[in-house]
Amino acid sequence: MIRFIDEHKDRFGVEAICRTLGATECGFITSRGYRAAKTRPVSARSLRDVVLGEELRRIHAENYGVYGYRKMWHAMRRAGWEIDRDQVARLMKAAGLTGVRRGRKPVTTRPSVEPDHRPDLVKRQFVAQGPNRLWVADITYVRIRRIPAVVATLRIQEWVWRNRSTVTSRNTQSSRLSIADRQFALPQ
Repeated sequence: MIRFIDEHKDRFGVEAICRTLGATECGFITSRGYRAAKTRPVSARSLRDVVLGEELRRIHAENYGVYGYRKMWHAMRRAGWEIDRDQVARLMKAAGLTGVRRGRKPVTTRPSVEPDHRPDLVKRQFVAQGPNRLWVADITYVRIRRIPAVVATLRIQEWVWRNRSTVTSRNTQSSRLSIADRQFALPQ
C-alpha cells in the first residue's frame, strides 16, 4: 500500500489517494498513517533479516548451493545463530535460495531448437493396412532402482495381423493379447 501511494502521490496527492482507498474494503490507511509509516525507523526484525540473509547466502554457497531449509537450519545453528526453522525457510525464499531436489524424474524429451524437415510418410495415420505395411518404434525411459534405463519397444501392427486368428479392429492393443498369442520374433 505504501509503495502504491509512493508511485502515484506526485500525480494525485497523498490525501486524495488515501481518501479514495478509504472508501473501499481494503482502505485501512490514512494520510496520517502513511506519513507515520514513512518516518518510522527500520524495525529490529528487518535489520536482523538483512544480517541473516547475508549469512544464509554465505553458508549456502559454502555447501555448493544444495542445502534446503532444513539442512540450512542445522548449519546456521552449528554456526552459532539462534534461528527458527520457519524463519530460515522465509529468509531463503526471500533471498531466492533453494536446495537440490533428489529423486526427480529424468527429462525424457527435449524439444529440438531447429524445425523438423523430415517428411511425415504415414500422414499421422498409425494404422496398418496389412502385414509388413507399417512399423512404428518408440523409445521409453524406465527407472529401475534409481538408474534410468532406456528401453526400445517396437509396436508392430504386423505382429497382430500375423499372430491373431481373428482381428476385429485395426487398433488392436498388444496388451489384450494373451501370452500364447504373442510371438516376439521378427518376421522374415
